[in-house]
Formats: sequence, C-alpha cells, structure tokens
Amino acid sequence: MIPRSILAVTDFSIQGTLAMARAALLCAKHGATLKLVYLAPADEAPPPDAAVRLSHHALQLQQRHYITVHAATRTDFMAASVASEAKSADLVVWGTAPLRGLRGWFSAHPAIRLLRATKRPVLVVRQRAEQPYQSVMVAVDFSAASRRLVEWAVALHPSARVELFHAIDTANEGKLRYAEVSEQAIRMYREECRRHAQSRMLTLFDSNDARRNRLSSSIGRGNPARQVLVQQQSMGADLIVVGKHPASWLADLVFESVAQRVLHGARADVLVAPHGFQPASRGAAIERLSTDMPVRRVKAGAPRPPGYPNPAAMPAGT
Repeated sequence: MIPRSILAVTDFSIQGTLAMARAALLCAKHGATLKLVYLAPADEAPPPDAAVRLSHHALQLQQRHYITVHAATRTDFMAASVASEAKSADLVVWGTAPLRGLRGWFSAHPAIRLLRATKRPVLVVRQRAEQPYQSVMVAVDFSAASRRLVEWAVALHPSARVELFHAIDTANEGKLRYAEVSEQAIRMYREECRRHAQSRMLTLFDSNDARRNRLSSSIGRGNPARQVLVQQQSMGADLIVVGKHPASWLADLVFESVAQRVLHGARADVLVAPHGFQPASRGAAIERLSTDMPVRRVKAGAPRPPGYPNPAAMPAGT
C-alpha cells in the first residue's frame, strides 16, 4: 500500500505549488519517484515558459528533498492526457485552482473525474506541506473497501494519529416519521443502528495491525458528508481519507457522492480512493522492462551452423 511512484499535477497556482511540495514530502518519506505535469486551466493556453518553470520546480524539489524528480516535457496536456499519465502512478497529487461560480458547484470536481478515469487514489492538497501529516481521519462505511482505506492511511503516514469515523445516516428516521411510526419504535431503531455500528467498528478496529495507541474511533449521527466535515474540525485532522463507490458521471452529478461533498466543503487535504484500486508500480515496472529490453527475432527451424570455427570444438594445442 506504500506509493512507489507519485504524479503531481499543477497549474502553477497557489494550490499547484502546495501540491508539488506535499508530493515531494511523501516521496522523501517513502523513497518514491516523482513526476511533475502541468495542466492549464480550462479554455486557457499554457504559458510559453511552462516547460522551463516545471523543470525549475523539479530541480528545486530534487535538491531540497534528495529525491528523483522528472518534469514532463510536454505542456499541452489535456485532462485525458493527464489521466493517461496517472495510470502509471500509485498516487496522484492534485493541485489546480478551484473552479469558480456555478460551474464549480454544478460540475464534478476534477479530481473525481480523474479518479473515475484512472482508478487511482487522488490527494487534493489545500494546506502547506511544512511537515508530514500528524492527524488523519478515515471515513468508513463498513463496506469491504473500508479496511483497505484504513490500511492505506496507516501505511501512508506511519507516525500519524489515525481516527476511524462513521456517521449513521438518519434519512431512514425521516421515512419512519413520514410513515407515522411511533417515537418509541424510532428510538429502538436508532439504538439498534448504534449497536450495529459499534459492533462493525470494533471488528474493523481489531482487524488492523497498527499499534493501538495510533488508532481511535468515533461514531456520529446525521448526513455523512456534513458529519465528516464537523468531525474533522473537531479533531483537527489535517488529512481526510474517504472512499469513492463506482458511479457514472451522471449519477455523481444528480446524486452527489459523499466524497464529492467532502471535497467541496473541506479545508483540510482530502485523499479520495476508489473502491478496488490497485497499485500501479508493479504493472508499470513490467511494462517498462518489456519495452526497454532489446528484442531479438529468431527464425523457426534448425539452427544454422556458425561461419567460423568453434573454439570449444577445436583440439587442444591448435
């Protein structure tokens, strides 16, 4: 679960600079390689010196953190091209200025669109990278993917304090009241939901091998996305880790996911991991080996005799 290759996406905005700094810090922590890619804002052409500026950032980060940094030579990257680059990275660190106005509210976050196209975890950076993350909150829903989210958070930040948080959605209580169910029955239902959540949280907590003094857990009630943001501010977490169920762009637009709502409202950094994601390092290494090794074509049939004497077959003393 430890990243070996990281792709940082920047548009040279403040967010882009923060993203490159955070990506370099993670690379230094895990011995990963870093690649920088420039992505121009929508409907804008890249500046003429974009490649030079990107190379300058790469050199600075390499000298400051003693890591391997590559700068993309192309500056005409579109979103689809960035998605193609991201498929060979274990983690994408996203740093572009947020969309403004109605377009920002009524369209999916660019990180969500990239995640949907690549199935790679995307870290959206909003804070200065002055030190490694100290406090991480993992939003869990007790699905099969929740355990991997916890493992990812623990491995990504070995010294950070990690809190597992689950919010009990109260939407069903509203349906019960609409159906004129008694308050006593609603209280019993609420208590049963709480006991069920505590049991599932204990199971998830015990399944992790991290030191117990690093892990804690809490349960809230209400809209999951809103409760995640409230809990993050309460505990002072500098990173939120949240999963993303597979969904089409139309479903994300009409029924905004918890991950997207957290991205819209969080002031802390947010790591969104798609369910079922796989590290890309092994596949990328195999592909590199297959393309870097010389290919020798051999004709079928019996081997041809050499056109020169074989030293191994010559008698001694000749």
